[in-house]
Amino acid sequence: MNDTYKKLSDFGTATLHEAMGRKGNLPHNIKPINASMKLCGPAYTVRLKPYNNILLHQAYAYAEEGQIIIVDCQGGVDGGYWGDLLTLGAQQFGVKGLVIDGCVRDADEIEELNFPVFSRGLSVRGTGKDIEGSLNETITIGSVDIQPGDIIVGDRDGVVVVPKDEIEVTIEKAISREEKEAFVRQELLKGKNSLEIYNWGEKYNIPTRKDT
Repeated sequence: MNDTYKKLSDFGTATLHEAMGRKGNLPHNIKPINASMKLCGPAYTVRLKPYNNILLHQAYAYAEEGQIIIVDCQGGVDGGYWGDLLTLGAQQFGVKGLVIDGCVRDADEIEELNFPVFSRGLSVRGTGKDIEGSLNETITIGSVDIQPGDIIVGDRDGVVVVPKDEIEVTIEKAISREEKEAFVRQELLKGKNSLEIYNWGEKYNIPTRKDT
């Protein structure tokens, strides 16, 4: 992991989302198949024809070492597009993880291989081998356009996409946000409440303490 990815991976996805002006978040139900899984790296984008996965076999063979395969299934979210054999193959080629707007299967084996996978869920539904689709072109998942080389960050909360031309400014704003949150934590430990700390009581005319 290079220094830039390491810096981004130091922040939670929620912090990065807020630092970018509340954008970049993929649909909330794309989650790691194991809560401890995390990933951070550049995107290798794939668009599949629904319920077909042959391009995933091509993608891991074409992707550069360290990339994360991110997949738009164009609405076929309940297909089981990825399993243990694809995982094993991807690992041999240095792929660092998978994010898919669809489902996967062979979850136990994937966990044993320690390969980060973020998906809509698990499904045994098989897939065909129609080659229609695209590799390493701009895709859209939810409301987010994802270009090859954008940085994909995932943790238990979900997945966020950091555009490749916004990395440095996002890191700066994330640092600033964490510094502010550290101050808030200190104030909470002193016995203040958030209405007082953020001055929301005065701003919104809300009593900061319940009268007893």
